[in-house]
Amino acid sequence: MSINRIRQMFVDSMEAKMAAAEVLPELIEAAGQRMVEALLNGGKILTCGNGGSAGDAQHFSSELLNRFERERPALPAIALTTDSSTLTSIANDYSYNEVFSKQIRALGNPGDILLAVSTSGNSANVVQAIQAAHDKGLTVVALTGKDGGKMAPLYTGADVEIRVPSDSTARIQEVHLVIIHALCDFIDQQLFGGD
Repeated sequence: MSINRIRQMFVDSMEAKMAAAEVLPELIEAAGQRMVEALLNGGKILTCGNGGSAGDAQHFSSELLNRFERERPALPAIALTTDSSTLTSIANDYSYNEVFSKQIRALGNPGDILLAVSTSGNSANVVQAIQAAHDKGLTVVALTGKDGGKMAPLYTGADVEIRVPSDSTARIQEVHLVIIHALCDFIDQQLFGGD
């Protein structure tokens, strides 16, 4: 029984990825183009999320800062999830809902990108991060799932929401990882060429 359940997880993951492959490539390309334009114009990418989405935010920024699959110059990206002193001081002195928005107000500049990751789209601190990003003139790329949650009505102008067509948090997170890798590959191809 447990072996069949494990096998089914692989099948469910593949099915979620196939469903996403039908509807998300154009959105991923649009988001990647926004990121490339920001980087070419001297901007940076700020990332945020909670739990597994924090891991995804950090994964993306590390792929840009270090390397993805090729040797190339480092690209400017900052995960807003990693500085425990900053996170805990903001949460303690103000509110956990402000742990990302205060950092965006300090570090974000017009022309930068915010990569906001939330499987439900309902994370209050990510919602506030999007609002702060708009106040500072950042473009938002959001990775979400389900019905897009409270983040869905917030997008404006050049923002891009990449919403995974699934209600399962685990499947959404698995597709988010593929999206992150697709964005990294797109950025590398556009900036540095090659296959």
